[in-house]
Amino acid sequence: MYVAVKGGERAIEASWRLLEQARRGDRAEPELTIAQIRQQMRLACARVMTEGSVYDEDLAALAIKQAAGDLVEAIFLLRAYRTTLPRFGYTVPIETERMEVRRRISATFKDVPGGQLLGPTYDYTQRLLDFSLLAEGSAHFESATGDGSAGSDWAPRSLANTAAASLPLESDTEDKVPMPRVVTLLDSEGLIEQERPSTQPPAPADLALEPLLMPAQRAVRLQNLARADEGFLLSMGYSTQRGYAGNHPFAGEIRFGNVTVEMEVPELGAAVELGEIEVTECQMINQFSGSGNTPPSFTQGYGLAFGHSERKAMAMSLVDRALRAQELGEAVTAPAQDPEFVLYHSDNVEASGFVQHLKLPHYVDFQSELELVRRLRAEHGARHTRHTDEHREDA
Repeated sequence: MYVAVKGGERAIEASWRLLEQARRGDRAEPELTIAQIRQQMRLACARVMTEGSVYDEDLAALAIKQAAGDLVEAIFLLRAYRTTLPRFGYTVPIETERMEVRRRISATFKDVPGGQLLGPTYDYTQRLLDFSLLAEGSAHFESATGDGSAGSDWAPRSLANTAAASLPLESDTEDKVPMPRVVTLLDSEGLIEQERPSTQPPAPADLALEPLLMPAQRAVRLQNLARADEGFLLSMGYSTQRGYAGNHPFAGEIRFGNVTVEMEVPELGAAVELGEIEVTECQMINQFSGSGNTPPSFTQGYGLAFGHSERKAMAMSLVDRALRAQELGEAVTAPAQDPEFVLYHSDNVEASGFVQHLKLPHYVDFQSELELVRRLRAEHGARHTRHTDEHREDA
């Protein structure tokens, strides 16, 4: 089946050279650096890290550069590299409640403990092309920031009041206190389902090493959704909002910022801080009518992604809640509520490979089907001729 691919080895090597030329483009133009991609395409890097299952901004930027901006191909590259890395342990679950928040909003309460922080967002832009970005050099940069000072470190802004919204917050985070989640306000009244960590949690599954099996526990589903294609999740989440699931969601809280990653070291008998990573967390609040044994309350959908990935985290939380239909006693009537449909079709690396393998030679398969169709058509023609002759004889 693949003899033609092997026989065309020189053609394939030539295609590699053409690919490199196409990727680089006009060499009269400056080449993109990894630092530029990392700094100026941070949202693309966040998606590649999340769906590639590797938190490394430089590697994500490298994959984007190598893939000429094709994010699915970049995710494939990073995922493939991940398989070469040894696993030497598991980190302690991150404490997002202790996040150094850079953006935090809630659609359920106007006044929340810690205030609402706008941070960097396209939510309040007009979605009009900014032709001033066509300008190059420091002149445009200085005009955009108002002066010649460094403008790369944006400051979060609070919605607590008008004055606070117009002034940057202090950048020193040493005195910051943990910012409690919005759902704790409902939790204190028992109005939302109680989610507590297990005292003896099972060993975490690793979908990079183990196949996805059904039925899948929520922890496995969440891992699958975190690696899932953002576009697919967005479509599934959108379907739940259009009525293809019995959910009515509210964005309880979306927060983005830095969290500390720690790892238990048995020799030390304590957790050691490895560093910080940027994550986006979303908690959706959904209505739940309750049952004979359960009083009416709200339920939750959860999403978490590397970097600044609000759309991914929101879509993930919508789908997570939809997949919980059966365990909450709800009727499974929509695609987004079917675990096998969602989980087995959400991985863009697998989906891309399965679709694109059709480009490989299938000469033998096609020729066999071609001969079959020819034979069937010949038999059909013979039957038609025979029936026509019999009709004439009867006449």
